[in-house]
Amino acid sequence: MDNFSTQLLDSLKTGFIDSSLTSKEEYHPALLVNDTDNGKKVLRAISKELKNCDKFWFSVAFATKSGVISLINQLKELEDTGINGKILVSQYQYFTQPEALRILLKLKNVELKIATSSDFHAKGYLFKKQNQYNLVVGSSNLTANALCSNREWNLKISATYKSKIIEDSIIEFQREFNDAVDVDIDFINSYASDYELKKRYTSFSEKEFGNIKRKLITPNTMQNEALKNLRALRSKNKNKALLISATGTGKTYLSAFDVKEFNPDKFLYIVHRKNIARKSMDSFKNIIGTNRKMGIYSGNERQIDADFIFSTVQTISRDEHLNLFDKNHFDYIVVDETHRAGAESYQKILDYFKPKFLLGMTATPERTDGFNIFSQFEHNIAYEIRLHKALKENMLSNFHYFGVTDVTINGKMLDENAAFSLLTAKERVNRIIEKAEFYGCDNGC
Repeated sequence: MDNFSTQLLDSLKTGFIDSSLTSKEEYHPALLVNDTDNGKKVLRAISKELKNCDKFWFSVAFATKSGVISLINQLKELEDTGINGKILVSQYQYFTQPEALRILLKLKNVELKIATSSDFHAKGYLFKKQNQYNLVVGSSNLTANALCSNREWNLKISATYKSKIIEDSIIEFQREFNDAVDVDIDFINSYASDYELKKRYTSFSEKEFGNIKRKLITPNTMQNEALKNLRALRSKNKNKALLISATGTGKTYLSAFDVKEFNPDKFLYIVHRKNIARKSMDSFKNIIGTNRKMGIYSGNERQIDADFIFSTVQTISRDEHLNLFDKNHFDYIVVDETHRAGAESYQKILDYFKPKFLLGMTATPERTDGFNIFSQFEHNIAYEIRLHKALKENMLSNFHYFGVTDVTINGKMLDENAAFSLLTAKERVNRIIEKAEFYGCDNGC
């Protein structure tokens, strides 16, 4: 019996008979789950197996672009080193996304097929390294949620190339693979048409037959906590507060909830773009309703008689506009993107108006120009939730980011201090285009 078989046998005894027995942990049967509190992801196990394998097989019912992108760097590295694999997906319920197939088709080391003739619903990943096989089988499809966040159970086992379980797994995979259809660009284009038709039909059915009612918007956990803190600050006669909240966590709606509770006669919302002012006004209407007259004060659009005014800093900071309002005209003022408050235009507004309550909102309070946002709001922090916590609390959509190594021009690596002529060099532009085409973008597929 070779060394691997001996160690594997000991590990199987630990895994299946007595957990107190000492053996090589690498070969232990393992339950793979997603557990953010303890830093566990199914994705990490799959990535590790890809990194160490010399051949791989994926058999998954569903593949999404987000799932493929999660593994794209490892798959590309395998292509560069000549490690080949087979991936079998399914068109079952048209859940597999066309964009996922397009990305996989770019990889020259992947033989890609799709099961079309049956309700194929497998979820298995097989990896070979010399005479060792690792099999992961369970509930995780090739989607970002299944690999990173969903409640999933997957069993990982190690086995020799002579084992019954590996023999059966390869036979089953090859049987399904042989019955499946080759994926090429013509197939993807045809499949994409059917996929879009299915999406439109599903959307129509939900609207036509689902009796969907407008959902009442209520505060989320973060907003409830912040609202509680704002009440507590005002009970202590504090007249200003700072909300530090990652982009996308609901700052605008939070301010609307608090304004509704405060019930000011006159209200001012300050932003730096007119389109954002209009969008914010729509959000306030969703919370407060139409019993208050709301209007835009920006550029040539000046609804000065509105109870709730949504204005751009560029307009209202000018003397001819400020002087139209009494210093005490607004009972409540919200300053969005408060990290800009150190600018002269913002300071001019803040020095002029004397509201009963002032709320500043920002995702990034730290500045590099020396201006202290915290002092501006007397260090009254209504709530603070940064990006990492917001992601952990599932308040934001998952995202992927990729670091791309820059090119060398004339033997020198480019950085942010390089001459502009080098930053726009043809080689660099071509590399950016190449990587953009490879990774793609989120187009909803």
